[in-house]
Amino acid sequence: MNDTPQSRSHPGPSPRRRPRHPDVTELELVGGAERRAVILADPDISWPSAFRAHEERIRGAVGAAALGIEHIGSTSVPGLAAKPIIDVLLIVEDITAEEDWLGHLLGAGYELRVREPGHRMVRTPQRDAHVHIFQEGDQAIEAYLVFRDGLRSSPEDRALYEDTKRRLAAQDWADMNDYADAKSDVVAEILARGRGRARGRGRA
Repeated sequence: MNDTPQSRSHPGPSPRRRPRHPDVTELELVGGAERRAVILADPDISWPSAFRAHEERIRGAVGAAALGIEHIGSTSVPGLAAKPIIDVLLIVEDITAEEDWLGHLLGAGYELRVREPGHRMVRTPQRDAHVHIFQEGDQAIEAYLVFRDGLRSSPEDRALYEDTKRRLAAQDWADMNDYADAKSDVVAEILARGRGRARGRGRA
């Protein structure tokens, strides 16, 4: 679905709080599967400012419902080639309480693309930004941030990930989900090393 360690087997939101509504139980892909060429762009110094523009737009739309907003995905890693799509992580209190934030995001010009257990995604009509919404405490949040920070701190992992993406981008993909799934082994490897480094810093 995106350039981040999100999988189709996402475990869903943290069970620590009672959801306002029952969550969805299956994937809803608004518009269906999309066949798109995977085009990697060289690192662009404008990507951080593009994220900040979306951060401001999202905060202006949802206000206090935004518990956290982070730049994730390959465009958040300096020096890494990426699909020219800004990936944004939006953390909310309750993923099922869409009335608190979804309508506001749609009103700000984003479009709903994905609704699945524990995860929603909206994007721009131009498809140059994806906003991934998760509930506070969701395991995916830690994975996104550790993966990003691991790539930022390890030239070796950046090179491995870019080489993998370039090799896969040269292939023809009927569905962008298949491209994302094909990276899963390398993503898991980089994520494991990132968690190991994070544990090591914690002991320092």
